Amino acid sequence: MAAKNTVEVLIGGKITRISGYESEEYLQKVASYLTHKMTELSGMKGYNHMSQDMKSALLSLNIADDYFKAKDRADELEEETQSKDKEIYDLKHEIVELKVKLEKTENRGRDPRRN
Repeated sequence: MAAKNTVEVLIGGKITRISGYESEEYLQKVASYLTHKMTELSGMKGYNHMSQDMKSALLSLNIADDYFKAKDRADELEEETQSKDKEIYDLKHEIVELKVKLEKTENRGRDPRRN
């Protein structure tokens, strides 16, 4: 198992220590994402007048929204990939069938007894 990393990150203007088995770069990336979301939400009208619980709930909802949109997109891409894989398989199968027909046709042309 990978070693646990503990790093100091900047989230919402505050330095916070977080730990995880992911790389330091990944943990910094996650912290940067959270800060970006918090900054994005703070630009909303009325956000600064909300309670901390409401701000946290809104942040959580926005992160969940991003997650589900990304998951839906990943699922769509997976379906596309599977569809294209099947199409490639079918085309390869068709090529093999055509090669067999071509060989049979060529062999008939060479063997006068088969005409």
